[in-house]
Amino acid sequence: MTIRRLCAVLRVRGKSELLLVILFAAGFAALPILALLPSLWGFTVAWAVTYATDEALHAKAPGFVRRLATLQLSRTLRFAVRTVMLLALADRTDAPDAVLVTGLAALSAHFLLVTMYSALHHAIRRRRVLPVIVRNLDMSGIDIPEHPPAYLYRRFLRKLLHLDLPAHTGLIIALASGTWYFAYAGYALTIGATLAALAALLGQFRSVRAMPRRDAVIGEVNRQLAGYRPEVALYFSFAAVSQDFMYQVNMWIETLEQLDRRPVIVLRERASFRFLGRTRIPVVCVPKADDLAELELSGVRVVLYPGNAGKNVHMLRIAEAKHVFIGHGDSDKLASSNRVSKVYDEIWVAGRAGRDRYRRVRHAISDGAIVEVGRPQLAPVRLHADHVPGPVPVVLYAPTWEGWSDDDCHTSLIPMGVPLIEKLLAEHVRIIYKPHPLTGKRSAEAAAADRRIRELLRADDVKVADAARSRLQEIRARLDELSGRHEGDDAQQLRDARVPDSAGADEWRQLRDEWHRVFWASRSSARHHVILEQLPTLYECFNQADLLISDVSSVVADFVASLKPYVLTNAQDLPDAEFRAAYTTAGGAYLLDRACTRLPEILRSVREPVHDPMAPERRVLKEYVLGPDRPTSMERFNAAVNDLADKALAERAEDLVTPIAEPTTQPIL
Repeated sequence: MTIRRLCAVLRVRGKSELLLVILFAAGFAALPILALLPSLWGFTVAWAVTYATDEALHAKAPGFVRRLATLQLSRTLRFAVRTVMLLALADRTDAPDAVLVTGLAALSAHFLLVTMYSALHHAIRRRRVLPVIVRNLDMSGIDIPEHPPAYLYRRFLRKLLHLDLPAHTGLIIALASGTWYFAYAGYALTIGATLAALAALLGQFRSVRAMPRRDAVIGEVNRQLAGYRPEVALYFSFAAVSQDFMYQVNMWIETLEQLDRRPVIVLRERASFRFLGRTRIPVVCVPKADDLAELELSGVRVVLYPGNAGKNVHMLRIAEAKHVFIGHGDSDKLASSNRVSKVYDEIWVAGRAGRDRYRRVRHAISDGAIVEVGRPQLAPVRLHADHVPGPVPVVLYAPTWEGWSDDDCHTSLIPMGVPLIEKLLAEHVRIIYKPHPLTGKRSAEAAAADRRIRELLRADDVKVADAARSRLQEIRARLDELSGRHEGDDAQQLRDARVPDSAGADEWRQLRDEWHRVFWASRSSARHHVILEQLPTLYECFNQADLLISDVSSVVADFVASLKPYVLTNAQDLPDAEFRAAYTTAGGAYLLDRACTRLPEILRSVREPVHDPMAPERRVLKEYVLGPDRPTSMERFNAAVNDLADKALAERAEDLVTPIAEPTTQPIL
């Protein structure tokens, strides 16, 4: 088995982490042998190695630690094994019975106290779980206790288990010196420290008993919503929320902030808050459907859905509002013309291409339900005419992910991703690699290709200067602070919720612009970039690139806005005419075969712009896919919201004045 394959199986990255795993395993394997020999100094070395490597693996290889837990080799069990082996060593070295019995009692009591602490911690955490979490609403009218101190609450098991160190160290010193006082002192320190921690947490438990009840929390949120009077709601739910999925919400935030109508964001999963971008819009997270039904959203006229999810039905039940599917990108994938969209009152697409895509789904969507609103998010994308190329062409490779099934798999990573990068390296270009956030979630092959590409590019990468790195970290910390993002639990997030001021929004935009300036300036001498974080944004990558290489996805449709040359991967080597007929965005694309034989010819369109035969096709395609430049996308989107809100209000007024017909009764025969 190769080292790379072994790393993949063990879920570690690179030789240094693999070495830690080997030392960790060797240390635990040596403990029983050295205890039974017995060898005090050998055991002490193995004991120290297991402690050190265990901690290092938690920090550097959390995937390996999680794999251990699935095999029932939890942290608690590993600590118990060390304790049992140490007592076995003491017995084999003829330690006095009093020392052994006291040690067994003390270390057993330590584990019992840890169990009691865990139960109390669980009770506190459960009481601090609230039915609603909010951001950008003033919740100071409700009294919520402060979060317990981090030293008592966060990573508590890790800290408590390590309180066995005084007992272990004291016993080892006693075995080495023959002075048993050290063992008793170590036992006392372990028990005393654990009891003190338990007593401190018990004090925190008394304070959380004053947590407000469910009705009080929902009532205060409703009072705040009634004062704000939201008219438009962005609703989002996903079964496994993470940063990978929250881009579907974050891409719409700036658009919502520019609407004439008052917006609110409604989320359904608690994890959403951790990855929600900065916004001044009120945000309400309601995990349970029963609690959502009690929220004061009666004034909402329009509900916008960026994704299709099962929990959408909990919002679709509101008959007084108009429900609109806006999606999270406009592409030629099947998901962009889903028959499920029939449940919505309207479907908003970027341009006529989106309308035609739904028309091809026969008997599914009424043409009158489709509205062309453009893509307001694309305002930051600079046009080809305003782009100044550098001395070395910059190629952005942004492959899509493998999809939920093979039928929806359009990624080029598996069949041609690695050879493509190798050929690009041979062409002496700069590469920006930005994989889809979900890459590797379903396919191990896609994950392996992604890892290999990162290795190839990082081998040539140039490290960022220390000064630039420090400034980037400083800006990022301030951006996180301004985002309103909190790491605390439900109660702490509700306690800290406040209405943001406009000055913070201006500072946030300025800092984000500065972050991008510093980032690209510090990377000017680097050959390649692997972009995995939220910053730099996809559209900033667009602005840096001279050419995009991508798959059938919404990334291509968005890049069309720049009018720069772009490439679609034709991994199945379909005839050009057949491929272009199947995918709308291929109309202005250069097509790249699986063997990448066309790559030098395609790069010529960047190196020699006069040899760019697809330029006229891109101009035609831009309007077809994204709509006209005037009125702007933001103006069209805002007008669509206003029109639909007025329609919903008119229908509601009509329902109020229209008498309900009395049912006719028939005699029962």
